[in-house]
Amino acid sequence: MWILIILAVLFIILLVTNVRVVPQATEFVIERLGTYYTTWETGLHFKVPLVDRVAKRISLKEQVMDFAPQPVITKDNVTMQIDTIVFYQVTDAKLYTYGVERPILAIESLTATTLRNIIGDMELDHTLTSRDVINSRITSALDQATDKWGIKVNRVELKNIVPPRDIQDAMEKQMRAERERREAILRAEGEKRSQILIAEGKKESQILNAEAEKQAAILLAEAEKEKKIREGQGEAECDGGFHPPAERSSAQPGGSAAQGLRELHQGCRRAGHQDHYPQRDPGDGGSGRLRQGACQGLTGNFVKSAVPCGMALFGAA
Repeated sequence: MWILIILAVLFIILLVTNVRVVPQATEFVIERLGTYYTTWETGLHFKVPLVDRVAKRISLKEQVMDFAPQPVITKDNVTMQIDTIVFYQVTDAKLYTYGVERPILAIESLTATTLRNIIGDMELDHTLTSRDVINSRITSALDQATDKWGIKVNRVELKNIVPPRDIQDAMEKQMRAERERREAILRAEGEKRSQILIAEGKKESQILNAEAEKQAAILLAEAEKEKKIREGQGEAECDGGFHPPAERSSAQPGGSAAQGLRELHQGCRRAGHQDHYPQRDPGDGGSGRLRQGACQGLTGNFVKSAVPCGMALFGAA
């Protein structure tokens, strides 16, 4: 009875210890009697006691390795330190287990040698500005070399490129000189533009002043022309409107005086002075007194506005 119980307990222990559950994104490499037997994928599996064993547990996730800085020499004989980051993934558990003894060390060594070969064909300036080219070339070389190890290199990134201290100082001086040169160029261009704008402003100002003087001269000439035209028109009106009264026969008393008054009245109306009439002397019916009163009236009332007409009358008298 006790023997059966002991055997049952041993069977349960063996069953529990030899039943394995493989988690997601993981594979188990199984050996039977020291020889590769199979690869367990995700799920429940049973291992034969004392015959089968789990040789290696392998993760299928993408993994990252950060390698220490490696000294490399450029084509122009500049030694600098470059550290890399490698992103890789196991694609075949069997090849990863039996293909190479230490896969991580193999990848690190292969990365260093490939990096030295690539950097050796490039100059310093080209190296500092060609990270993408270096990354793609290293990735291609590593991926091709690690296929037989069951490893796929997805990408390689250059983390840091550290040139020597004297090279860094020279690069800083060069950068500072370049910035000062650009600053001087920008300042000179600004001053040039400022001088051009000032000259253009003066030019436009002189043009506007000349145009203003030209317009002023034209307006003055037109005003002088208009003045002369109006003066000529005024003289013509005076010459045509104010005629000295004609001497009539003394046989008709009062006739020459009446005719002279009418002509004087008409002349004043043409000159624009309708409200001023000569005064007749009641004691004298002759034409001499009539013209004298007309001249006195014109002298008193039209001396400012009808001087040419008055002078004509005076001359006629």
